[in-house]
Amino acid sequence: MTVRTLVFETTHHALWAEEVAREARLGVEVVPAPAAARAGCDLALAVLDEDVAELLAALRERGITVRVFEPKPA
Repeated sequence: MTVRTLVFETTHHALWAEEVAREARLGVEVVPAPAAARAGCDLALAVLDEDVAELLAALRERGITVRVFEPKPA
């Protein structure tokens, strides 16, 4: 099971995204944004890889700016 991290430019967008995910019955968890993500806020959402596409579509439909954090390989 792979978990992806979604990062946001504002705390408002992060919390709104959590609400959208819960309405869509997608499991998400609010987590600290990774420092390497250089996000605009300190919150991120952890979401199962299998749910990412559906959640991204729902967020973009509502005008929520979001980015999938891709850590650089070590």
